[in-house]
Amino acid sequence: MVLEIEERPTLTVKDMKGHTDPDWCPGCGDFGVLHSLKQAIVELGLLPHEVLTVSGIGCSSNLPGYINTYGMHTLHGRALAVATGAQLANNSLKVIVTGGDGDGYGIGGNHLIHAMRRNVDVTYVIMDNQIYGLTTGQLSPTSTKGMKTKSTPNGSVENPINPIPLAIAAGATYVARGYTGQVRHLTDLIKGGIQHRGFALIDCFSPCVTFNRDNTHEFFKQRTVKLEGTGYDPTDFHMAMQRGYEWGEEIPIGLFWQRTDLPALDELEPVLERGPVARQPLGIDQATAQTLIAELM
Repeated sequence: MVLEIEERPTLTVKDMKGHTDPDWCPGCGDFGVLHSLKQAIVELGLLPHEVLTVSGIGCSSNLPGYINTYGMHTLHGRALAVATGAQLANNSLKVIVTGGDGDGYGIGGNHLIHAMRRNVDVTYVIMDNQIYGLTTGQLSPTSTKGMKTKSTPNGSVENPINPIPLAIAAGATYVARGYTGQVRHLTDLIKGGIQHRGFALIDCFSPCVTFNRDNTHEFFKQRTVKLEGTGYDPTDFHMAMQRGYEWGEEIPIGLFWQRTDLPALDELEPVLERGPVARQPLGIDQATAQTLIAELM
């Protein structure tokens, strides 16, 4: 008897189209992230049922509906909590989290820090437009000091969060920054994040063409400079922190930091030694049951 081995289908970017079309403003940088994410999944040879996309709330957080994978549109700032649970329940999935700077660095900031220190095996793509777009233009955690918005008409007096050094210091093991005007480069960064075992943060400049007139596509086109090809070493902690703080006439993008010597959280969890929890039989074995009973008697 000869067994026929079913070949894995070869997908295209068109096959990754979701059931609904994006409702983003024409020219929004989030379109570039969506395309790069689809392209990365296709190039890695992943199938839709092997990927879970999780989001919070915001313009960018509508993304799970626009891509052909498992998806969850969760609560504002809580995407990482849901993604962590999903990844530990089925660690054979590639779990990708998508959201914006308000969702990820604002209300979700505490979840972000602890997911990074735990080194949860998820890829977090944050569409950083430096504004609250869905609520029509208020100051966000990454808005630059002095920026005039609906909530700061005289200019912001606050210092912004710098996601790159924050992520490195908090324990993320893959830290990168992309720009939606560099789709090929962004695709490679997302691919690297998905392939990485551990927490991958990809902060992505994704200009809001409606409410942010400061950090525009033209602004980033003139200033972004790729780290790749310059002799930069992403395993150098001190250099990663130094380059992460750079912001001016030149703003570096690329892979700032990566370490592969720390196990991901699911690799340390004893219950997962038998495989994904979602595929383990329900209940407990007789020996374990008797041990528990003896402890309680």
